[in-house]
Amino acid sequence: MAIYHLSIKIISRGKGRPAVVAAAYRAAEKITSNYDGITNDYTRKGGVVHTEIMLPERAPPEYADRAVLWNAVEKIEKAKNAQLAREIELALPKELSLEKNITLVRNYVKRYFVEQGMCADICIHDKGDGNPHTHIMLTMRPFNDDGTWGDKQKKEYIFDDNGEKIYNKTKRQYKCKSIPTTDWNEQTKAEEWRSGWAECVNKFLESENVAARIDHRSYKRQDIEQIPTIHLGVSASQMERHGIRTERGDINREIILTNQQLRQLRARINKLKNWLNDESVNTAQPTLADVISNILSQRGEPDKSSNYNAIVNLKKASQMLLFLKNNHIKDMPDLQNKVGEMYRRQNGLRENLKPIERRLKVLQEHIWQAEYYTQFKDIYNKYKQQNPKNQEVFYEDNRAEITLYEAAKKYLDAHLNGHSLPLKDWKLELTKLTAEQNVLYREYTALKDETREVELIKRNVENILHENQRESTPVRKRGLEL
Repeated sequence: MAIYHLSIKIISRGKGRPAVVAAAYRAAEKITSNYDGITNDYTRKGGVVHTEIMLPERAPPEYADRAVLWNAVEKIEKAKNAQLAREIELALPKELSLEKNITLVRNYVKRYFVEQGMCADICIHDKGDGNPHTHIMLTMRPFNDDGTWGDKQKKEYIFDDNGEKIYNKTKRQYKCKSIPTTDWNEQTKAEEWRSGWAECVNKFLESENVAARIDHRSYKRQDIEQIPTIHLGVSASQMERHGIRTERGDINREIILTNQQLRQLRARINKLKNWLNDESVNTAQPTLADVISNILSQRGEPDKSSNYNAIVNLKKASQMLLFLKNNHIKDMPDLQNKVGEMYRRQNGLRENLKPIERRLKVLQEHIWQAEYYTQFKDIYNKYKQQNPKNQEVFYEDNRAEITLYEAAKKYLDAHLNGHSLPLKDWKLELTKLTAEQNVLYREYTALKDETREVELIKRNVENILHENQRESTPVRKRGLEL
């Protein structure tokens, strides 16, 4: 089934990842970097099924060569922490052939990036493991009319109320501000690119008569009352694809099962509500005493003893009578009120579960990232201590661990705001919320049992109505002594 995945990241020199190296690795090529003189050979890398470079109008034609393009990028960027490229990673729909996916990616890249002035280096990967995807490396500078690189930003002087430039005595220069020359870094662009990918994919799926669709929006934005699953991440995804169960995979399976159960329960209660609304206009509806009598008079299969059937029917009738007594139900309007109360409880149950499930997801992610940070910190420190010649080799040998550490550090920096790691507090809160979640699950089980009781009453009412219609006799109305 087609899935939605689009991630955006920056390839920067400050993180020790030259654009030439990234391009060579994604394309499985051998490219020498003019910046440091190192030759990067990834020709043995498998799974690369298509590569190409798309250029905007003003770009020099020689940039269609991958080595020329990214060496030119490395040359124009002078800063030691320069941002070299933007990378878009996309999950491709498995329902489409390779040729269709290539056309899909081309159309998307042309519309949203190349026509805006970016060079795009496209590499499609497919190892046959059910995870076809593409890496798109994009240049971050515009082109001048003559095909030379333009500026990423320009400086403008800051003026005072009298229109005079403001002089900064400390820095011994006039105050100025940087103005981007493009809108490529604006936050609105990410949303535009994300929604654009969903639109392009869905058009292709529709043209191929494939029913599946993808959506870039969260469940909340789609008004879907469903608990979202968590992001598996690279390592967990690979393990799950090879049949190895992971903690994240187990959590997703639990969330999927919970969503399925809540949907089923809601559908059952809605069905009961609709049935009772229809029955309320039926002037010849059976009384609840008729329902009890109907159970007691039911006949079993011919090969079963009458005594056995009588005992079974008596148990059913007693169980229903107990349910009616405990819930103070004396007639059909009371039953209708009971179903309405069940419906409200189900809504409340869902609304109470959603924030708990969301917070549990956040806490679990906090804990995972904290553990990754601690577990792989030493490897990352060794990586940073390598000399430039050996650093890339060390990185490739420990790619998973370094990637997990960098992601964990970035994640924790964004969530801790300089505070110490409260791992113990997170685990305590996780335990507390898990207990609250279990209480709600028990309420769900009780509500499901009540739904089953009302469904039994419904079946017996329908049996009486069916029998009455067949015999063309009026329904007897009796009182119900509870």
